[in-house]
Amino acid sequence: MPIGIGADHDALADALARFVAREAPVERTRGQFDVLARGERPAFWDQLVGMGIPSLHLAEEYDGAGAGVLELAVALERSGHGLLPGPLLPTVTASAVVQAHGTDAARKTLLPGLATGGTGTVALDPGTVVLDGDGDEVVATGETGLVLGAIGADVLVLAGRCREKAVWFVVSAGDVGVEIVAETGVDLTRDIGRVRLSEVRIPAEHVLAASEDEVAALAVLLQCAEAVGVARWAQETGLAYARVREQFGRPIGSFQAIKHKCAQLLIRVEVMTSAVWDAAMAADRGDLAQIELAAARTATVVRREAVDVVLDSLTVLGGIGNTWEHDIHLYWRRVVSLLALGGSQDSWARRAGELASTTAREAVLGYEDRPEFRAGVAATIAESQGLDPAAARVLLADRGLVSPHYPEPYGLGADTAGQLIIAEEFARAGVEQPRTVVGEWALPSVLRYGTEDQMRRLVAPTLRGEIVWCQLFSEPGAGSDLASLTTFATKVDGGWRIDGSKVWTSKAHEAHWGICLARTDRDAPRHRGISFFLVDMSAAGVEVRPLREANGDSMFNEVTLDGVFVPDADLVGAPGEGWTVARTTLANERVAMGATPVAGGHRLDPVEVARALDPAARQEALPALGRITATTGALDALAHRGVLKRLSGLNPGVEASVLKAASARHITEAAAQVLEWFGPEAAVGSLGPDVSGGGRAAKAYLSTPSLLIGGGTLEIQLNVIAEQILGLPREAR
Repeated sequence: MPIGIGADHDALADALARFVAREAPVERTRGQFDVLARGERPAFWDQLVGMGIPSLHLAEEYDGAGAGVLELAVALERSGHGLLPGPLLPTVTASAVVQAHGTDAARKTLLPGLATGGTGTVALDPGTVVLDGDGDEVVATGETGLVLGAIGADVLVLAGRCREKAVWFVVSAGDVGVEIVAETGVDLTRDIGRVRLSEVRIPAEHVLAASEDEVAALAVLLQCAEAVGVARWAQETGLAYARVREQFGRPIGSFQAIKHKCAQLLIRVEVMTSAVWDAAMAADRGDLAQIELAAARTATVVRREAVDVVLDSLTVLGGIGNTWEHDIHLYWRRVVSLLALGGSQDSWARRAGELASTTAREAVLGYEDRPEFRAGVAATIAESQGLDPAAARVLLADRGLVSPHYPEPYGLGADTAGQLIIAEEFARAGVEQPRTVVGEWALPSVLRYGTEDQMRRLVAPTLRGEIVWCQLFSEPGAGSDLASLTTFATKVDGGWRIDGSKVWTSKAHEAHWGICLARTDRDAPRHRGISFFLVDMSAAGVEVRPLREANGDSMFNEVTLDGVFVPDADLVGAPGEGWTVARTTLANERVAMGATPVAGGHRLDPVEVARALDPAARQEALPALGRITATTGALDALAHRGVLKRLSGLNPGVEASVLKAASARHITEAAAQVLEWFGPEAAVGSLGPDVSGGGRAAKAYLSTPSLLIGGGTLEIQLNVIAEQILGLPREAR
């Protein structure tokens, strides 16, 4: 899913895509490298200006469209996707910085020109530039570092040191004492150079009220938006090649190694996209602390990753991708240039870590409030707080607040906005919203395919906390291949006799009921002849044996079903339709697990752990903390984007599958880093329920296999993404 969400963003991206294909195809750009290196404006520039692309984000009073940074990010992503040559990125960066931090006089003087065809750039590296003077005028002398788009720019946003402080200012390319020195760029589609200043006089109205970090944050955000477009083009190009390129008589995309690589490329691009979207949303809300935090996280997640994604996509193409004739090397050159110009990757990670230590990212999901509905929810929650826990649970269940998305009378039939309001009111009251755990995966199947009797007996008692569920799907010899069942159900008088064994069954040792897949037709194809049963866990023949995990806990169990009788009344759906019923359960499982917060449960908060380190160790830990929290923020943003799509009535798309696969690996890496921060202390301590200190860090890390295996191993998730989302063929057998 691209950066933009919704029809307006789609229309903007589509219009720009058509423009690029018509006016700036890559084959035409190849013939203009020398012209572009000289800073000459492409022939299409006036048309692009006429479309309003360079002025999207500018206020109407400056001849802009009055849109925001998010819309600008959408346009930059699409321009990166099409490898649009010329000065768009440096120009909009200059105008965005002036609009955000310039004086009224500077805005009125400079922005209309940039909106109507002028070009600009921002020098992120002040080089040797120093400033002298104050009051009505300052004088600048020195040479900047490398500046993208400097050769053809009319307006130059520069920085210099004044008494050890960075001061931003604006000059025109034609001002006395300004000289532009051309350099040969790695990116062949636009110019690059340095700016030399010889006692250039700058009036006070052209001095910006911005810190070095504030300008860098806005500039790197826009760079990352373009980089995401480049990376997405590379990922799509590699995928298209994997679908058609044949080796050994079949498409290379049918080989699992290529299939997993293509799935991982999609995951990486989606995570980067979400990070940029989050930073653009922060920029449009105008809170400087939030902008800096989100931008530092985005720079940490995107800049180096975009370069690596293009390279990995190139390797999918094989030898053809490493030739001058293939366009992918031009895209690769562009992101390499952006990486080189945007500041040290370690410095961005350190900055993200510093900001994470003091600032929390404030996620705001815009939706229309419902005051009357909100007041009713708040009143019910307040009423429950005066009751004992069991009575409170019953009240909340009977009022529809345990699973509010269920239909009445079990829930409220709440849409996404209603569910968000309910969650907010629970959080506001400091009350945890009750959950049915495995019941959240089991009950949707009962509600959709079950009988009225099954719903009456099981749904309301589960919501009230009277029934606990487990899931009897996985088997010792089948793993994630649920269709390879060896548990059989044989028809007997009044019901079915089930024989077999299940494993990795959460909550089985305390469950009242289990949802069970068993084969009822031994001769039917793999996914047919399977039926979906409700098993009373207290029935004769059910034996539960807890499995002790590496972390010392026994959350999972092995369950033996030895001649267990299940009455006809506990068959869900018709015999042989169990796979269809199970897909409802599996879909709900993936959504529920995909939406699980990145930090929670027994896991340690990396920010709190880093804060507790001694000062020297804390400073050393900041880059790693920045990388962890940056990825966490991107994954949270990915989840929020899925919510917003549902709010808009759109299908959630790939978010749930991507989020589960990316979160499992990320939480594992974060747990390993926290373990390292504890040092030798993590080698001691009981791993029981009262674990503390370093032992808690060890337990958190030893608990990660359930994340990598539960709900389908990472490899199975990659197969699902590759085959069902990317459309790659199944491997031949």
